[in-house]
Amino acid sequence: MLLRAICVLVLSGILVAGLWPFHAPRNEVSWLSHGNGLFFGKYGSIVSTSSFKANALQGDDSCSLEIWLEPRRAHSSGTILAFYWPDGRVTPFALRQSLGDLVLQRLSPDQSHDVKKIKVYVDDVFRYQKPVLVTISSSQAGTKLYTDGAFVKKFVTFRISRQDLTGQLIVGNSPGTTHNWSGQLRGLAIYGRELSAGEASQHFATWTKSEHPDLGKSQGAVALYLFSEGNGSVVHNQVDAATNLLIPERFFVLNEELLERPWDEFRNDRNYWKDVGVNVAGFIPFGVFFYAYFFLLRRAEHPAAVTITLGFAVSLTIEVLQAFLPTRDSGMTDLVTNTLGTALGAILCARIVEHQGFSRRVGSPRSPSQS
Repeated sequence: MLLRAICVLVLSGILVAGLWPFHAPRNEVSWLSHGNGLFFGKYGSIVSTSSFKANALQGDDSCSLEIWLEPRRAHSSGTILAFYWPDGRVTPFALRQSLGDLVLQRLSPDQSHDVKKIKVYVDDVFRYQKPVLVTISSSQAGTKLYTDGAFVKKFVTFRISRQDLTGQLIVGNSPGTTHNWSGQLRGLAIYGRELSAGEASQHFATWTKSEHPDLGKSQGAVALYLFSEGNGSVVHNQVDAATNLLIPERFFVLNEELLERPWDEFRNDRNYWKDVGVNVAGFIPFGVFFYAYFFLLRRAEHPAAVTITLGFAVSLTIEVLQAFLPTRDSGMTDLVTNTLGTALGAILCARIVEHQGFSRRVGSPRSPSQS
């Protein structure tokens, strides 16, 4: 009875840890009290009211993006913004923070016509916890990146097209999984042309010295968010009201994925490997105590197999339910790591049982003659 009670407690703890909180929390997005901008808390995100269209960007395939932001922590990770195509569940372009680095990600077909993610890293953009204006300017010659108006790096083979900057815009989180970003957002602009080095420097002065920078259609902008409203649930696009940004009351994931594939979940950062370790370690007690229970239960002929199967079933149930919770991610990686933790716990308990010489009759160790 004691062992059964321990099993119930372990199972209950795992369910709470995997599904808490059991609802969508309040969307932690608030207006800055001093100056223009929004603050994104632990769970905060906003979304455009409609999709950006490719025909809004005229001329060639050149385009640019400016974002003025300050991360809450210099060594953190999250999706700053992303464009999303709901019909194909595709994220053509995303801008992310990975510790102190800035990550640009886009999709590109390879030689076999399969679409793959291409990422480039810009080191130490967020090394110092202070506001920074990031300017990304792309053309057929490549993509240039500026911080605070100064040239930082050029990527010759990484090109952002105007098609990449279409679809619904999500700021503060990823469209399909919970990969939220926390910090201050003070300005955002999208241009249908390449910005020169001189313009990047000039725009930095304009953003930082004026509460109402003149960067509208005369500058070729197709979207300009000044974050000057100070209250309410709408951030107005000064160029096109059809793509205003909405601040929902509750935190959300636009289109939560069910059992995301491991290679799509993978991120080579500290938080990812920390989560892997926690998921393995968290199910080891499950494997230990349930193996012990099934070992002492005469009807269970293969306690290790039964325990591992049960661990897999519990993990699968949690991952499916997590697809309906915006603060949790539904992925196959957790399914693998949880089952691995269960197996390790069962092996550990089996070794202890073998070492101590317990028989399958409750509380009856084998006598020397039986061993």
